[in-house]
Amino acid sequence: MIRMILRRLLISVLVLLVVSILVFVATLLLPGDPARAILGTQATPERIAALQEHMHLNVPVWQRYFDWLSGVLTGDLGFSTSTQGSVNTLLADRIGASLVLLIASAVISAPIGLVVGTWSAIRAGRTSDHVVSGFSLVIAALPEFVIGVALVVLFSTSVFKLLPSVTLSPPGTPVWERPAQLVLPVLTLVLVVTPYIVRMMRATMIEVLASGSVEMARLKGIPERIVLFRHALPQAIGPVAQVIAIQLAWLAGGVVVVEFLFRYPGIGAALIDAVNNRDVQVVQAITLLIAGVYVVVNLLADVVGIVTNPRLRSEVAK
Repeated sequence: MIRMILRRLLISVLVLLVVSILVFVATLLLPGDPARAILGTQATPERIAALQEHMHLNVPVWQRYFDWLSGVLTGDLGFSTSTQGSVNTLLADRIGASLVLLIASAVISAPIGLVVGTWSAIRAGRTSDHVVSGFSLVIAALPEFVIGVALVVLFSTSVFKLLPSVTLSPPGTPVWERPAQLVLPVLTLVLVVTPYIVRMMRATMIEVLASGSVEMARLKGIPERIVLFRHALPQAIGPVAQVIAIQLAWLAGGVVVVEFLFRYPGIGAALIDAVNNRDVQVVQAITLLIAGVYVVVNLLADVVGIVTNPRLRSEVAK
């Protein structure tokens, strides 16, 4: 297990290195001069030259990359031209706000998806199973912004008017001090992620319940509840953990749309502002951060899949 984790960690580091190169090159390919775009068309050549020197745009590309990478490795994410301050300072509060959304959505969607998917598999072929499958398919087909707008119409504007449609916290105030403003963003992410977990859990559980090991447990007279929790669920969790990891990793990127929709002060809104303001180092930092979340979540999913599946544990042990 330790060798497997170390091997995956090494692969993850290499993946992040490749991502850092791609992100850096992608920001170089943005049209126009960043200094001129920041200062505007009326800026004097002297001001443009001074900003280019301040942003290290007058040094070779390879040196700029290694300077940026060394800063990332030491915890210095660079300088924000839009706020005239450190990127670390800009993202400090926003990362916490986004983590609130991600953790709340994950804590709600994963258990609901596992429970509903298992229940649907047990009742496979019945009316309730068809209802759950149909509803999850419809929700899964809707983009997150459509779900978010529908929730705003339902709970904030036309029907019930129970919840705020946008974030109301003043700058510098933690978003969790007003829990009501978190409900719609979290509910949007939950509705986007949960249907995939439900459908995968249902399909996997149906296959496991028809397997030879579960049939053997039933023939031994073991109660159905014990068969379900002791024999079926451990075999089903492994494959589903990969799907959960993909969906939770998607949250790190999908949160951008949701935060923009609800004017939520997280990394998604910061990324959109940075792109509009040509704040290159903020774009690089947030993109690399999202990639890091993808890598870490998938690594945890691999570990969970091996721990919960005896067959995979034996293969790793060999």
